[in-house]
Amino acid sequence: MAEVGAHLTAAPGGGDRPSVFEAVAQDSLMAAVKPALQHLVKVLAESNPARYGFLWHWFDEIYVLLDLLLQQHYLARCSASFSENFYSLKRIPMAGGRQQPLATAGLPKRQHWKSLLLLVLVPYLKEKLEKLVSSLREEDEYSIHPPSSSWKRFYRAFLAAYPYVNMTWEGWFLIQQLCYILGKAEHHSPMLKLAGVRLVRLTAEDIQALEKKWAETSPAQTRSITSRVQSALRKALGGIAFSLSTGLSVSVFFLQFLDWWYSSENQETIKSLTALPTPPPPVHLEHEPSSALLPSLKTVCPLCRKVRVNATALATSGFVFCYRCAYSYVKAHQCCPVTGYATELQHLVKLYSPES
Repeated sequence: MAEVGAHLTAAPGGGDRPSVFEAVAQDSLMAAVKPALQHLVKVLAESNPARYGFLWHWFDEIYVLLDLLLQQHYLARCSASFSENFYSLKRIPMAGGRQQPLATAGLPKRQHWKSLLLLVLVPYLKEKLEKLVSSLREEDEYSIHPPSSSWKRFYRAFLAAYPYVNMTWEGWFLIQQLCYILGKAEHHSPMLKLAGVRLVRLTAEDIQALEKKWAETSPAQTRSITSRVQSALRKALGGIAFSLSTGLSVSVFFLQFLDWWYSSENQETIKSLTALPTPPPPVHLEHEPSSALLPSLKTVCPLCRKVRVNATALATSGFVFCYRCAYSYVKAHQCCPVTGYATELQHLVKLYSPES
């Protein structure tokens, strides 16, 4: 009986209001599933890029589509998201009367579509925004833009404001959870309030109704192809939901462990990279004809033979030139003028002295 969830827990202290631990645990369930799936797709893509590379390239879009179908299935059948149903919770409208509707009754259309959009669309947009900010920061550090570029001023202002916006967003959720713990709010998350619903525990009547609905086999009353296709799709989605729910019952600890292990591995990789020694200068440079470019004074540019202006180093070789000289040469020849190493414009690194 996966639709009911195999994890019905006794309500501490009674009442239908879930504890903050249940509420936060169901929020973190899907957050643990996605990194594990992402790591699995990455391994597949690296093992066979021709066959599975598109899964990695479009992972966010494929995941949000599957998440949309999964959440739609559970909201329609159980009045709850997948993770809420996993912890034996359901959603009820805020404007409803004292008598709670059964989980099989579903949510009103307005609350249903609000819940679906907030469950799927908001996390997707938030992750896309974080990736955009990360790419803009990388571009701001390594790319070349004219100082008076209006676009550069705009996205620098955006990058400066984003941490405060993100802090406000996270603080909003934290304050809501504190109010929920203190009994001052009916929602542990602002998303529930925006959807016009609140979380309650499943009752015995809900469990009986869900068991009956799950056990029902609909007779083939209609013979139209459209109805048969829709019925087959519903059965297939129900089977996927059943497998996922049953599998999570066994493997939720493994998913959490995999998420932790993967993060720990990333941290160790970063530490090992930052601990590497400084690379030596190019070997056998004194025997190359291009070594004649090197001036005797360290403050002189090897290209224009004048004191460097806007000192810029090439990340591929480490030699320093005037910015204008290095930019023009690399753009024309795609290599370092001293070592001949292959170099692109993004390898130009601006150097700043303490005096500047």
